[in-house]
Amino acid sequence: MPDPSRRNFELASLSVPDAPDEKTVEPELAGAGSNTGSGPSATAGSASTKDLLRWGEALAAIARTGLGFTENLYERERFEEVLKVAGEIRAAASSQLRDEGQPSGTVVVSELVQEWLADVGTGVAGYVTPKVAVGAIVGNDEGEILLVKRADSGVWLYPTGWADVGYSAAEVAVKEVLEETGIEVEPVRLVMVLDGLRLGITQIPLYSLVFHLRATGGKLSAHPLECSQVGWFAEDDLPTPLAGTGLWKEHAFRAIRDEPVEVLFDQPRRPVWRAKDDKAT
Repeated sequence: MPDPSRRNFELASLSVPDAPDEKTVEPELAGAGSNTGSGPSATAGSASTKDLLRWGEALAAIARTGLGFTENLYERERFEEVLKVAGEIRAAASSQLRDEGQPSGTVVVSELVQEWLADVGTGVAGYVTPKVAVGAIVGNDEGEILLVKRADSGVWLYPTGWADVGYSAAEVAVKEVLEETGIEVEPVRLVMVLDGLRLGITQIPLYSLVFHLRATGGKLSAHPLECSQVGWFAEDDLPTPLAGTGLWKEHAFRAIRDEPVEVLFDQPRRPVWRAKDDKAT
């Protein structure tokens, strides 16, 4: 399944293996230099790389949506200025990611702003929302999990792909597993709904819907373009590097064992923009 993102932030960067401890930056952007008065700068402290990514993308989405709903020249100029600020924040985040040894291309602010402007729609079509991905936790009769090694990143993860128009989310999960691994499956239940930016497992705004599915047939066969390897793995014998196991491993194997599991999701933050408890529950 080709990746439509022109910024090359592939779904496979779903991701980096368990991320290292986040470095923090102390830019004027974070308002960390002042400790007088009220507001974020008085209490919030420094901003993490994940904060910068989310703030930059959120500001860009607000500005692009605004441009999609107004013809007023003054308002359009203001929204375009917001896009430039968002671009600077996004560039700072990308630089910080590289310093942390994580994959991230160099962001040229002027080019990024022009890319954002080129994607502005009109009316409802211009309302910017996160992309949607669908993941598949597939188990077999031996209690093993089906994993793929992404050809682009070399990282192992459960099968996952973009949600395609015309398919339900469960249908996408079934289709992606067959395409990427050659295994036929039937959906059992939804087990996770995750915010990729919030959890630091992607660099673009993305919601991931993850299903538990049961293998029913087929033969292991890696997709020639997307996957370099596929295989079944026991919980105590997982391959490396493996993306984000601290987030999903225990939950996935409980589902595979048919144990009762609630849907894992991100709890609301308080306050939304500076809260540090980013664990899904």
